[in-house]
Amino acid sequence: MTPAANVTPSRVIPISSCGDPEALIVICSSVPRVSNTSIMALHRLFRLSSLLRSAVSVTLRRNIGLSAVIFNKAKDLDPVQKLFLDKIREYGSKSKAAGGVVDGGAAYQKNLTDEMTKLQRLYGGGDLTQFPQFKFPEPKLEEVSTK
Repeated sequence: MTPAANVTPSRVIPISSCGDPEALIVICSSVPRVSNTSIMALHRLFRLSSLLRSAVSVTLRRNIGLSAVIFNKAKDLDPVQKLFLDKIREYGSKSKAAGGVVDGGAAYQKNLTDEMTKLQRLYGGGDLTQFPQFKFPEPKLEEVSTK
């Protein structure tokens, strides 16, 4: 095998296994040389693709976590989870019926009133169960004249 006249060989590799020791394989490069800017663009593209891949993986992980919760609601709950949710719902209904803490008792009420009076004394009274109303009046500005 001889190289063609119009093709420039980039590498010549001797092959000894084909039986003919004189045989040569000519690997010709028909692809033009890649410029440095093309290589840099490819590196940027690969870097961007890795960032995109990581963003997609985070999104998929979050969606899988969310879908696991949704699918868990769709099927029957674990007996322990079901018992826990039943107790929370029962406490919520008792709390609404009692108008506050369930099974607080007299000691709880006495402690609550003592703490409320202590806080009113320290912070100047007022209703401690409501969020305070703040008033910010506009400052009075005086005109300064320069002579």
